[in-house]
Amino acid sequence: GADPGRRRPIVTAAPAAGSVAASGADAGSAAVAVAVRDLAVRFENDGGSVPALDGVSLDVPAGGLVTMLGPSGCGKSTLLRAIADLVPVSQGEIEVFGRAPEAARRARDFAFVFQDANLLPWRSAIGNVRLPLEVGRRNAGEGVQQHAEPAELLALVGLGGRENALPHELSGGMRQRVSIARALVCRPRVLLMDEPFGALDEITRDKLNEELLRIWRETGTTIIFVTHSIPEAAFLGQKCLVLSAQPGRVREYLDIDFAGARTLAVRDTLEFVQVTARLRRLLAESA
Repeated sequence: GADPGRRRPIVTAAPAAGSVAASGADAGSAAVAVAVRDLAVRFENDGGSVPALDGVSLDVPAGGLVTMLGPSGCGKSTLLRAIADLVPVSQGEIEVFGRAPEAARRARDFAFVFQDANLLPWRSAIGNVRLPLEVGRRNAGEGVQQHAEPAELLALVGLGGRENALPHELSGGMRQRVSIARALVCRPRVLLMDEPFGALDEITRDKLNEELLRIWRETGTTIIFVTHSIPEAAFLGQKCLVLSAQPGRVREYLDIDFAGARTLAVRDTLEFVQVTARLRRLLAESA
């Protein structure tokens, strides 16, 4: 768990009225960050209706880190986008800290991190992190004034001293760190991450996995993390949602708890191998 004497989080959002705050260190308490009930998403095309998700239900604990696995085309990204109010829901309901996705989006309760960092090439690292604040001011988002300091966020993601670097002067891993800092700048309560490390080499990916766990513990932000990597899903997740394919349904939603600290060394333990073997079997059965 987090050291109670450590400096308090710089980006934790204030809880909404009636909600129970929970940090990453004590996730699993009564509070629910995201509730999904009997969710179905269907896309219309010339051939009719194509089901992407069907009957999906789950609770994401406040302050928790949930990973999501499933075969290609099972609707992992669609589920993230439905939570973020980016695709319409055909059936069922979603609540983000008790609000409908549209209200949560307007309140900036969540932020998105994609596989591509999508930084503006002419803006420095700190300029890219500041961008949501500038857009927010133009669009009169309430609460934008209660933002985290961009320079502090760059230090949080390990880029202190690189504030003025342009994207082409940064490695792929560094650019993803900037995108994470940008996502955190408006103090989101939920961070939605869609294969953010999928295009990186293994060594950089391992490093960012450890960094993400540290950031999660320090900020208390709820994270939902899509990946195709079984070891990544097991290493990061307190819980792992496994979806089956066509349409996406919940195959299993399992708790992951290791006896030791979550460092890369845990991946050499029998316990970790057993968890990844179970996830691999579930994926094989879900294809």
